[in-house]
Amino acid sequence: MALLERFQEDPFPRRMVHLDFHTGPDIPEVGAAFDADAFARTFKDAHVDSVTVFAKCHHGRLYFDTERPERHPGLAPGLDLLGQQLEALHGAGIRAPIYISVQCDEYAADLHQDWVALTPELVQVRHPMTDAYHAGWQTLDMSSPYQDYLAGQVEEVLERYSPVDGIFFDMCWDQPSSSRWAIAGMKREGLDPRDAEDRARYARSVAHRYMERYKSMVEPALRPGSPMAVWFNSRPKAGLVSEAKFLRHVEVESLPTGGWGYNYLPYVGRLVRTLGLPVLGMTGRFHRSWGDMASLKPDAALRYECCQIFMHGLSVSVGDLLPPDGSPNPAVYQRLGSVYSHLEACEAYVSGGRPRAEVAVVVDAGLGDSPGPAVIGAVRVLQQLRHQFDVVGAEAPLDGYKVVIIPDSTPIDGSLAGRLQAYVDGGGSLVLSATAAAASQEGRRLLRSFGWEVGGTAPFSTTFLRLSPSEWLTPPVPRDLRVHGEALLLDEVAPAETLAEIVYPYFERSFDHFSGHSYTPPEKLSGRAAVARNGRVVVFAVPLFAGVAEEGNEQYRQLIGESLHCLLPQPLLLAGGPVHLETSVVETGDATAVHLLSFVPARLGRDLDLVYDPFPLVDIDIALRVDSAPKRVTLQPAGQEHAFSYDGTYASARVTVLEGYGILVFDK
Repeated sequence: MALLERFQEDPFPRRMVHLDFHTGPDIPEVGAAFDADAFARTFKDAHVDSVTVFAKCHHGRLYFDTERPERHPGLAPGLDLLGQQLEALHGAGIRAPIYISVQCDEYAADLHQDWVALTPELVQVRHPMTDAYHAGWQTLDMSSPYQDYLAGQVEEVLERYSPVDGIFFDMCWDQPSSSRWAIAGMKREGLDPRDAEDRARYARSVAHRYMERYKSMVEPALRPGSPMAVWFNSRPKAGLVSEAKFLRHVEVESLPTGGWGYNYLPYVGRLVRTLGLPVLGMTGRFHRSWGDMASLKPDAALRYECCQIFMHGLSVSVGDLLPPDGSPNPAVYQRLGSVYSHLEACEAYVSGGRPRAEVAVVVDAGLGDSPGPAVIGAVRVLQQLRHQFDVVGAEAPLDGYKVVIIPDSTPIDGSLAGRLQAYVDGGGSLVLSATAAAASQEGRRLLRSFGWEVGGTAPFSTTFLRLSPSEWLTPPVPRDLRVHGEALLLDEVAPAETLAEIVYPYFERSFDHFSGHSYTPPEKLSGRAAVARNGRVVVFAVPLFAGVAEEGNEQYRQLIGESLHCLLPQPLLLAGGPVHLETSVVETGDATAVHLLSFVPARLGRDLDLVYDPFPLVDIDIALRVDSAPKRVTLQPAGQEHAFSYDGTYASARVTVLEGYGILVFDK
């Protein structure tokens, strides 16, 4: 079968490797042990269908046979390492996008110090920001002639290796600079170089211009039918709505043990999958992060991270680092092959599918990839409650969701307020943070239209909740529950149901007037609602989502669960089992697949969470809301058929998953 025909059968890769290769010029005999057949066989045997290989690294060195002086001095004369890698991988039916470093280029920075970005204090920008006597990447100014220099390198790569499967441009963040190049550019555009916001605006415009420039160079050189074109890494994912014009796909770099943490992918993955583009999630095989080459994370951690990416409807990529001699590490691919073979067996049950979501969490794109505790808490608690949800920007369509959540950190302008009003008027349900509403006139008007006004803040630094009795509040909760953060006072302008009431302490605690270890005990009801409901709208006057993120309070989760139950009494999925269980519902043409992921990250080192073992699920009940009884229910990829019942609303089965991940498939 011809290579092009093979790629057209499966247009977007599912199991990728990002093969890092940042190799300093003092390393000798680069690629000396490279064996094309063994190289390709390593990835083929590991069930890999795409490998990103290096044309240029952060050192600014090139890895192909070129006359340019920046060619790596450790490459043997005549050795075209990149070309041989491309040929070997393509011969095995494996795609091979090409990596090019953008703002990190040590060779160019050393040769042209005036191309390096400068702080307002005229200090060179480094990554990380260190002094001259610590190793760190110098950061190039893309408004300097370096942009043309890089364009020349890109042009040669495309001339030599066209047609290409795609180009991965790395280190592409917005870099403000006070260099002479940047100052001149800002003045040409009528911006004030002295103003930090104008410097940021200029950095964004420079980035968008070079993204358009390089995209235009790459697209004519793409392999016909390639679903991948260019990817500009290190861009904030929350801003991709405005940058989709530069892209055909999205890549989410997220190495949990390398600084991103285990909260990142569940948030960003749900955000970018709504853009309508293919998305891949990238973790790493390293115990820590990029560069930790002499390490290998536990099998369970790698399996958990890859399965989590997969269950959110994303393709999976694992970062590796090729040793300088060009020979892949066998232990890495033995471990990766075990994980990828499992995912390959699962793909048949989600191929062409789309994740189902009934709830939308609306976030502020300005917060970028660090949305703060309110959004992280919302993501975490919705996972724990088994709700199926997306994370969306403020301009995203809302009519496809049954419930919309506005956390504390989401600003409500006139556009969003109008859309939320229309959404509720059209039959949608809303969970609204009073803090978010109180931050703008438009938000206050919206809140008033639903029956409340904000009458200020509670007169005490510590307040409490008194919850109404509910089936959700099991095990029993304390009569009064401390509020995490500031409580707002809601004035009712229309009758409403109180789900929880604010309780005041005996007095405000001070150095000369206090009681007990931490705070003054609760005394009396305030007559103000902490959580209130008016029809299809529930308002939180206290920061429950942030409390989940920062304190992990079980009672906050229960109260949020009760609030959502009022608005969505028959959710798409009901699932028993431990609270850490992660779920995802994926709809295909002939089946609905329920992903069940059960691993428990634990703090097992200084500032490091790891996973060593799966957490078995034994006889847990799963109920999926369906329109008609399924033809059969199976646990995949094992193919085990399960007995089930159907009550006219839910198809229910009881399952056991011992290895941490399984897919319960309901055939239509």
